[in-house]
Amino acid sequence: MIKLTNLTWVDPLGKLIGEWSATINIYSILLRIALAILFGALIGCERSSKRHSAGLRTFILVTLMGALAAILDTSLLKENGTALYLFSAITILGTVTIGGNSILFSSKKQIKGLTTSTGLWLCVMLGLVIGLGYYLVAIILCAMLLLVLAIFPVIEFFLKNRSNHFEIHLELNDKSKLQDFTFTLRKLHMRIDDIEMNNAYIGSGLSVYTISMTDEEKKARKHKDIIEALATLKYVYHVEEIQ
Repeated sequence: MIKLTNLTWVDPLGKLIGEWSATINIYSILLRIALAILFGALIGCERSSKRHSAGLRTFILVTLMGALAAILDTSLLKENGTALYLFSAITILGTVTIGGNSILFSSKKQIKGLTTSTGLWLCVMLGLVIGLGYYLVAIILCAMLLLVLAIFPVIEFFLKNRSNHFEIHLELNDKSKLQDFTFTLRKLHMRIDDIEMNNAYIGSGLSVYTISMTDEEKKARKHKDIIEALATLKYVYHVEEIQ
């Protein structure tokens, strides 16, 4: 139950389940723990299927941690009449730290783990919502999370692939061939916006660059087709788009 001055809001699903689900007792605690494990597992399965660093167990534990923190804070509020929400605050800060450590910067100038980090933070919030007994809100939040994580990447990939601006990671066998490569880009009607040498590969025998460019061809082309054309050049050891 949420109280804001004279306004009282009762969770419709909790009301449907029964009054016992809105209070702190052994049965409502078990229900909230079960829901936290279930919802955390649903989101964790989606992340695990894409081989992300934080998988099934991590998302279950984070969601469960949020639920238990909210249950403890609610119990303290019931006993002392003071809402400090200390456990919830500690849990949120801990998750922010874990999420921050999951963000990685690759040698290809790519930032990895942002979605996973944000997902962990949202899962602890989901756990808090469950622990507070807002069952309908928790179901809606979980459904929205799954929608964003599972469906939106397809839309994002389509939009990125149709964009006329993109970046590539380029590895050349010979540094002197960079000028030839830029000439080839211009022949393909690609405008070079920026070229940056990647020092992480010094000593590897390869000249590695991050190149930002814009497709000036009037007819839309897929990035994949441009990358495949560049990969056929003899002096190109490896080339790929930076996502």
